[in-house]
Amino acid sequence: MGGGARELAGYLAALGGWVAALAAAALPQWRQSSYAGDAIITAVGLHEGLWMSCAAQSTGQVQCRLHDSLLSLDVHIQTSRALMVISLLLGFFGIIVSVVGMKCTKVGEEDPVTKSRIAVAGGVLFILSGLCTLAAVSLYATQVTYEFFSASTPINARYEFGSALFVGWGAASLTMLGGSLLCCSCPTKERQGQQYYRQSQPSTAREYV
Repeated sequence: MGGGARELAGYLAALGGWVAALAAAALPQWRQSSYAGDAIITAVGLHEGLWMSCAAQSTGQVQCRLHDSLLSLDVHIQTSRALMVISLLLGFFGIIVSVVGMKCTKVGEEDPVTKSRIAVAGGVLFILSGLCTLAAVSLYATQVTYEFFSASTPINARYEFGSALFVGWGAASLTMLGGSLLCCSCPTKERQGQQYYRQSQPSTAREYV
């Protein structure tokens, strides 16, 4: 795969991962009520996310309510919120920086080595964004697992993984994969040495008759 094609593939993968991370952050299905074991199956399914909690009736009606207070939330929810916001911000700046550094664009510097370095910077931002998403989703999933197997948690009050967690894991994987492909644009020492050699050549030459 050529350098330009690799950059484009990495950018598209990272962009898709960022969009998926945005969807995961907005979805309320970070955890859902569990019906495992002796849990009583009710007509109401409960879903909770970072920003709201929802109750789905068996008739198909869904009622959602935003979390009342930020300071009253559990620590893992507040931490996951912060990590997802940081992830989205890093990904947003990664999108802008990568567009400037990609070879297939005519934005910014014309020097191929400089553009490659800018593309690498965008790739690093995407990787950091993916790591933040992975940390947020894994932290929340760890807390859900702990509460599910805790003896102090009532059977009818247990929760399982929601669909947003799997979307978040997929988003983190795509974002880090795309960022890694963009980081492969880093100019090698040989290319930098060749460019310096060409620039150091005299602009005039003797003519022999």
